[in-house]
Amino acid sequence: MDEPVTATKYSDASVPRHTSLLELARLFLKLGMVAFGGPPAHIAMMEDEVVSRRGWLTREQFLDFLGATNLIPGPNSTEMAIHVGRIRAGWPGLLVAGASFILPSAVMVTALAWAYVRFGSLPQVAGLLYGVKPIVIALIVQAVFKLAKTAVKSTWIGVVGAFAALATALGAYQLAVLAGGGLLTALVYWLRSGKRISTSAKGLFTGGALATPSGVAASFSLTALFLVFLKIGAILFGGGYVLVALIRSNLVAGLGWISERQLLDAIAMGQVTPGPLSTTATFIGYLLGGLPGAVIATVAIFLPAFFFVAISGPVVPRLRQSPLAGVVLDGVNVAALALIAVVSWQLFRAAVVDWTTLVLAGMSFFLLFRYRVNSVWLILGGAAVGVGATWFHP
Repeated sequence: MDEPVTATKYSDASVPRHTSLLELARLFLKLGMVAFGGPPAHIAMMEDEVVSRRGWLTREQFLDFLGATNLIPGPNSTEMAIHVGRIRAGWPGLLVAGASFILPSAVMVTALAWAYVRFGSLPQVAGLLYGVKPIVIALIVQAVFKLAKTAVKSTWIGVVGAFAALATALGAYQLAVLAGGGLLTALVYWLRSGKRISTSAKGLFTGGALATPSGVAASFSLTALFLVFLKIGAILFGGGYVLVALIRSNLVAGLGWISERQLLDAIAMGQVTPGPLSTTATFIGYLLGGLPGAVIATVAIFLPAFFFVAISGPVVPRLRQSPLAGVVLDGVNVAALALIAVVSWQLFRAAVVDWTTLVLAGMSFFLLFRYRVNSVWLILGGAAVGVGATWFHP
């Protein structure tokens, strides 16, 4: 399939909306069932399906929405699914795509939580992850290469990306890296054009503040559970490690609803299942309130993502029509790619631990770049190899 044409300006109508809700549901349910590896891997799989295979978005549109998701709270990959749904099928599509991506993980985590409560321990899933992780690395690297061709529009933007990668590797805060990328490209634009940056460009991505509850009573109730996870979802910047910190400060140290061990087990369940890590909330909700608790916690932690995408999504195409805002978005986009590139290297060191995983990663690179094999088949194949390898060599 030919690569989609990259536009320098676009509107929501630049790619015709003709995707049915059923087709959206089928795609994102499938991705939700096989999207292992965290947001970088999820985004890589979405780019392959949405841009390369279906042409639903141009590569520049995909990058712009990716940049926007990094500037609002919530799980980035879920927000990308929500953006795609809104562009392709309007407000109903926003709900269907987001819910379809979340649902498989939520169902799996609920089933594992039931087993955990029933048997008091975690199912053995090490073999599955052993084979899947190297495949995930190959998917992320392929996506970074493809998106970089569009994101790096000039030598200067490439330099900004290199600085962003260096800053990330040295431990700089994610939001600082993204903001720095946008400010650096805006500064160059200002110096070259001689124009002053308009104050009207300030606050484009702030989207207003969402009131969050405070002082929730320590006694447990389903209402209190909803409010706590709504607050966490509304202030969740920085990915999985920030999620762990927020849950610990609220539910372990603050309210005493769960123990440290239960928190670690909940995080493990979010990691070993496909889809967004935020379904950790589903596991905790089940521990505290059974099936109603699982549903309430899941809805609460993801609800802010739908809200923030709904208010920021229509703004993104308008930003691209403004030269200054477009330049800032270019800087944010290349900084976001730099973040993903650094994460992929960190994940590579953790995933490739022996000759088997090295061969899996190498074969995946070859099949992806040479034959563009669908990522779903690679994930399933890696899982089968992983389970087989641990079965014969426990």
